[in-house]
Amino acid sequence: MMLSVTKPPIRALCHAAPRALALVLAVACAALAASGQKKPPQMVKPMAGPRATVLRVTWLYITPDKSAQKVDRVQIGREMVVADKSGPWLRVYANTDIEEEHRSDTPDFGSNDTPPPITGWMEAKGVVIETTPNGDQVLMGTAANQEALASDPRGPANAARSARLLYRRLVEMFPDSPLAPQAAWRAADILWQLEKADLSSLPSAKERDPILREQMDEDELKKVVKYYPRTRWADLAAFELLDNKLCGDWQGSPKCPERESDIYEKYAAEHPDSPRTAKALYEAAYRQAVLTDMYAADGSDKKKDQAHNHARALAAKLKDKFPQSDYTWRAAALVYKLDEDVPVYGIDRQ
Repeated sequence: MMLSVTKPPIRALCHAAPRALALVLAVACAALAASGQKKPPQMVKPMAGPRATVLRVTWLYITPDKSAQKVDRVQIGREMVVADKSGPWLRVYANTDIEEEHRSDTPDFGSNDTPPPITGWMEAKGVVIETTPNGDQVLMGTAANQEALASDPRGPANAARSARLLYRRLVEMFPDSPLAPQAAWRAADILWQLEKADLSSLPSAKERDPILREQMDEDELKKVVKYYPRTRWADLAAFELLDNKLCGDWQGSPKCPERESDIYEKYAAEHPDSPRTAKALYEAAYRQAVLTDMYAADGSDKKKDQAHNHARALAAKLKDKFPQSDYTWRAAALVYKLDEDVPVYGIDRQ
């Protein structure tokens, strides 16, 4: 797993900033909504101080003293505003206990039971501020480390969410960084994958019609497409959005592979240079191979031949454009099976 500000900087704060920051940002958020801009606007700094985040779980104290009473812990990647500094200590307003995931059906400014941010003193070490030299690279590297830990069975339980928050902070704190588009994609992708895993366990995940099953929230990925057009990150986001259009279970119906083949071919045509173009063409070829078997089982010889030829044409296109891709070789194997009348889908007919 590699999802972001799911939102461009200011808009992200409009949705996810804690109450203490929301009032400061209200005017900026309203101005953004009215402008209808289609590119990430520049950050407007809150009056309280510069934005910041932490690279490790960090305690907040009543006073700048480790022997003082503890207030709470700030988790990795949480948004903060630095209000004051005293030697190696920072006084911050920190969002400590709200999972920053905005779904399309959630009110923009949260509900009345949203806990307010807390304030206290923390050690400055391990804190990245928007004025930190190379802070974007530090956040990117730390987020990538957390993401790697998320795929390790021995890694921290919240590593994926920590990575996601750090990527979001990068986009919010360093909107002009060349790393911002990639960070936006990675944050959106993590959220998408987490939701996909959760929803796959629901009974509705097996519904043939995608409309009848729970959908992943498209908001963040669509913002990557909108705010970073014609980039590899927008291409990756557009491909991932196809998940919501796929059938949960084909249930032996040719309608699903027919529709899905069209979806993948359309993606390949609209994103010819995407990192996912070869995969899209293979997925379309596989579905044509499946249709070959389905039509054969139904005795629809004409449709069977059409699907067989279609799969062959897609395999040829892959060979022409992506001669060294695994997907090209996989498509060639599919065509070989079809030519040899070896089933690709369903019960072995031999």
